[in-house]
Amino acid sequence: MKAVEDAKQAVQGAASAVMAKAVQMAPDSWMPGGKPDPLIRAQHGHVGRPISRVDGPVKVQGAAPYAAEFPLDGMLYAALVFSTIAKGKITALDTDAAEAATGVKLVMTYRNAPRMKPMPLFMTSEKACGGNDLPVMQDAQVYWNGEPVALVLADTQEQADHAASLIHVAFEEEHAITALAEAKAKGVEPGQFMGQPLKFENGAAEQALADAAHKVDQRYTTPRHSHNAIELHAVAVAWEGDRLRVHDATQMVAHSAWSLGHVFGIAEDQVHVTSPFVGGGFGGKGLWQHQVLAAAAAKLAGRPVRLMLSREGVYRIVGGRTITEQRVALGADAEGRFDALIHTGTTAMSHHNVLPEPFILPARSAYATKTMKLDVEVAYLDMVANTFMRAPGEAVGTFALESAIDELAHDMGVDPIELRLRNEPDKDPTTGAPFSSREVEKAFRDGAERFGWANRQAPGTRREGEWLIGTGVATATYPYYRMPGGAARITLTPNGAAIDIAAHDMGMGTATAQTQVAADRLGLDMAQVTFNYGDSTLPGVVMAGGSQQTAAIGASVMAAHRALVTELLKLAGNDSPLAGLDADEVVGVNGGLAKIDDASAHESYASILARAQRNELVVEAEPPSPLETTHWSMHSHGAMFCEVRVNAVTGELRVSRFLGSFDCGRILNPKTAASQFRGGIIMGLGLALMEETQYDERSGRIMNPSLAEYHVPVHMDVPEIEVMWTDIPDPHAPMGARGVGEIGITGVAAAVANAVFNATGKRVRDLPITLDKLL
Repeated sequence: MKAVEDAKQAVQGAASAVMAKAVQMAPDSWMPGGKPDPLIRAQHGHVGRPISRVDGPVKVQGAAPYAAEFPLDGMLYAALVFSTIAKGKITALDTDAAEAATGVKLVMTYRNAPRMKPMPLFMTSEKACGGNDLPVMQDAQVYWNGEPVALVLADTQEQADHAASLIHVAFEEEHAITALAEAKAKGVEPGQFMGQPLKFENGAAEQALADAAHKVDQRYTTPRHSHNAIELHAVAVAWEGDRLRVHDATQMVAHSAWSLGHVFGIAEDQVHVTSPFVGGGFGGKGLWQHQVLAAAAAKLAGRPVRLMLSREGVYRIVGGRTITEQRVALGADAEGRFDALIHTGTTAMSHHNVLPEPFILPARSAYATKTMKLDVEVAYLDMVANTFMRAPGEAVGTFALESAIDELAHDMGVDPIELRLRNEPDKDPTTGAPFSSREVEKAFRDGAERFGWANRQAPGTRREGEWLIGTGVATATYPYYRMPGGAARITLTPNGAAIDIAAHDMGMGTATAQTQVAADRLGLDMAQVTFNYGDSTLPGVVMAGGSQQTAAIGASVMAAHRALVTELLKLAGNDSPLAGLDADEVVGVNGGLAKIDDASAHESYASILARAQRNELVVEAEPPSPLETTHWSMHSHGAMFCEVRVNAVTGELRVSRFLGSFDCGRILNPKTAASQFRGGIIMGLGLALMEETQYDERSGRIMNPSLAEYHVPVHMDVPEIEVMWTDIPDPHAPMGARGVGEIGITGVAAAVANAVFNATGKRVRDLPITLDKLL
């Protein structure tokens, strides 16, 4: 879009330095084909600089169109009616008053909805992204409290909302399992995550626990959490014959195109999904019923449709994080080294999704232990399908694990940091694989020094007036992923280059960081590079999730860049200063290619293209499979430091200081990375102190579907947050970088709970930590 291009032109990046003298080749660096990557070793040009967001000017001017802001000719506005029972059948639907209301053009129910297939359930195939695999308004059956049962289309949103309120629905209720205790009584099943069992056992952990010199054995619980991105879920759709055009707020454009094609029985390339701007996703912006219903209604009405969920609507049909009950037991010898680590428990989910909360994931790699027992069991409820939410598993798993370690440290009289470092593993505890890079001790030592950890006092001893003050610490951890992302395309012209890949920017600065990387790789200024994303017609199958998009995009662009350089050297021919060189012997610099160890052997892209009588050169290439994760144990790490103040009279809790010290490999853009770290920490404060989806176990209904009743952190809840990092490249990750999007939330709740204990002597094991638990 022109506005985006204008914004990119406004970004003033420094000119690329001559790289030939700066780059030192690293024999163990990652690159397609196993070759060294010059960008890993040296920070030069744009990478590593705190560049402001290229989309910033467009957004602050209000010129960035979000999904609910695309104007379509003849567009109708949609409103939904939700079921009020958890399970049963619709016995009566009175839509007469709604159909007669001013401006109404269509009322759609199961009686007149087009025939559609269920959404392909996320993770059941490469491009499947449905939040559940239930029929979408195809019959009278009701599967959860909040399921859409009617849709109204009208000329204005106000008319649609009013007409929806006139629809009366009667139900015949069936017995629904909506209480966790009843679900557990009916039996639990083994949990699986990404096709792997959530179970691991090494040695006789229970016996080792019983025999241990020091031990803790406690139960921890976490509640449901609902997605609350600033941008509400929305979609604008139009049918153009048998082709479907979709403007969506999504984290997976290519997946959505394929999945919607499956629903409507059309080919993937007949569905065009765009999502240039997304106001937060956090795992919740996949394919849910509202996109399908909007497309179905548009087909029925023969006109474009806009459907934006209300805040209540998000709670009703978009899943969030589900409830967990966790047991953590630790046994240690006299020196504090673990003889047993046990992390087991139960989580709830529906029969129609595939995400048990995998809370044992941190325990798999965080600590060395002689024996280990990990297990997640699943109880099934008739509820809205839960889904991914920032650091699924790790966010709540670190609360239990890191609280238990703090309890053990207190019982033993050992500093909590020293206990953690005594149990640092030298290899992956479950797989035996070597770590690709692990700077946990540096993160703890550096963070402790900056935070002033040495000044910590015994529990309940530090006080200022009515306020009890305490500090706590916890480990943060999140695995490195790189999902196969398909091809990237580079179009090179005499004046610059365009990178095309079906990736996403949900506010984390993807376009900025990737423009920095591409500019340095090509030897161009940032203003000469255009990064195109958020469109299903572009090459690639990149999902913005699992903190893996940076690595996935980077690997694809590296492959395409290598193909580009290979083609350029062919075009250069024997008359070029580059004659006889191959792709491993040259580097992009000063708007062209130069020999790595001889900057004078240089030719510009414009010169190469002109001699070949070409106006542009287009290449497309796919990266290798993510084999690095089969050879190495790859994780980001962090140390979370928290200071709290608890009012001894009222129980009021204030977080007064917070520091996150991170080890995430190379930091491509310190400004956007710091924003991600802080955002994760703030979300972690909400998880620790206030967030809770209040769910009526009698009816299966969410009872606080608004930001007036579901509390998230506001400015008064958040102190100044300091972040720091090691910035040590991981030699086995593309560009040396591991993900930063989710690690910030991990460990936060435990650090807060541990600080509360240090302040008050009270141990809170059930989130959120509300004042009634401290009185």
